[in-house]
Amino acid sequence: MGSAGLIRPCEGRTNLNGRPISGASVGARTRGKRGALALLLAALLLAVTACGGGGDSDSGSGSGDGKGKGSATADTKASQAVVTIAPKDGTGDVKTSGALKVTAAKGKLTEVTVEDTKGNPVDGEITDGGATWTPSTHLSSATKYKVHAVAKDSAGREAAEESAFTTLTPKNTFVGIYTPEDGSKVGVGMPFSINFTRGITKPDDVEKAIKIKTEPAVDVEGHWFGNDRLDFRPEQYWKAGTKVTVTLNLDGVEGRPGVYGKQSKTVKFTIGRSQVTTVDAKTHKMVVKRDGKVLKTIPITTGKPGYDTWNGQMVITERLPVTRMNGETVGYGGEYDIKDVPHAQRLTQSGTFIHGNYWGGGAFGNYNASHGCIGVRDVRGGYDRKVPAAWFYDNSIIGDVVIVKNSKDKTVAPDNGLNGWNMSWSEWTA
Repeated sequence: MGSAGLIRPCEGRTNLNGRPISGASVGARTRGKRGALALLLAALLLAVTACGGGGDSDSGSGSGDGKGKGSATADTKASQAVVTIAPKDGTGDVKTSGALKVTAAKGKLTEVTVEDTKGNPVDGEITDGGATWTPSTHLSSATKYKVHAVAKDSAGREAAEESAFTTLTPKNTFVGIYTPEDGSKVGVGMPFSINFTRGITKPDDVEKAIKIKTEPAVDVEGHWFGNDRLDFRPEQYWKAGTKVTVTLNLDGVEGRPGVYGKQSKTVKFTIGRSQVTTVDAKTHKMVVKRDGKVLKTIPITTGKPGYDTWNGQMVITERLPVTRMNGETVGYGGEYDIKDVPHAQRLTQSGTFIHGNYWGGGAFGNYNASHGCIGVRDVRGGYDRKVPAAWFYDNSIIGDVVIVKNSKDKTVAPDNGLNGWNMSWSEWTA
């Protein structure tokens, strides 16, 4: 049917001049509008067809199944690497040494982090070409740890594993009683000495848990005296002004079967000025040197025949303004009992002191009259600060060195007091 047949002429209708309205004119205007609408619909249809991309063409557009030539395919295969953490997640009562280990099969470890619930990390090392991670130190006791490990296979795909476990709570423990005290200033001969409350049968593990850092840097080595004492010192006396930091990481160390350390502490001390005093038992004098220069020469008396003073290098370990000295405490029976010995400074554990002496008469500088101690002239009560014993006491500190020579006795034992300086460096480090 033609467009003219769709709309008939408006019969009987006229315009303002009384002339009939032509049906042909109305139909022409209507056809014009419909033509424009058809063009618009055609354009819209063309746009939809172009955007749809559903038809085959030479443009290379893909088909509706998403497998066209131009699509990028993602590698969704799982990593072949297998990470294993021991102990397993949720394990309790774990040993503090030897139990923690991370391994990778069919891949290489790239990341391992271990930390306690406070965020303190555990250092370790990836070895065997990425196959193994082990901690470089022991774990603390009664502590929960979290482990996160990542490995990559040959294609670079990652596999990860996590575990959380808790270490054992020991029934038997030990601590180290140490000297010098934290924050102290000591002389150049002062070692860092630790006496353990239980005999140690795993000395290497215990010594490894003690770190010493110095400023300026100097090599410091440890030496065991028996199984319950460990001393640290450098090869030569400390340099004046050296700052020493000791880290005691003993918590969790198995010192002997079933006995664990429970100590975690940092100790800092500073080396003061250098003071070394040399006592000559033959000339009955001692020379006090401060930073290499003679500070004072003082008349003294040492042990009489049969009670000779030890030779060797000794360190002041205790200072007492006044003390009682009784011969019974050192195996000399009732030979003496002096209740008010002034200005006493200990040199050996066996009872050797350098101290004030108010009863020696003319012995000072002339002959040896003591039971093995080094006597310096003093007054009873120690009130006079000008006498030699008071002066020496006031100018000494813990850790100062006193060297005795030309006595008829042998050299003091290295473990009799803090007197390891009487060992050569090769003996000390053996």
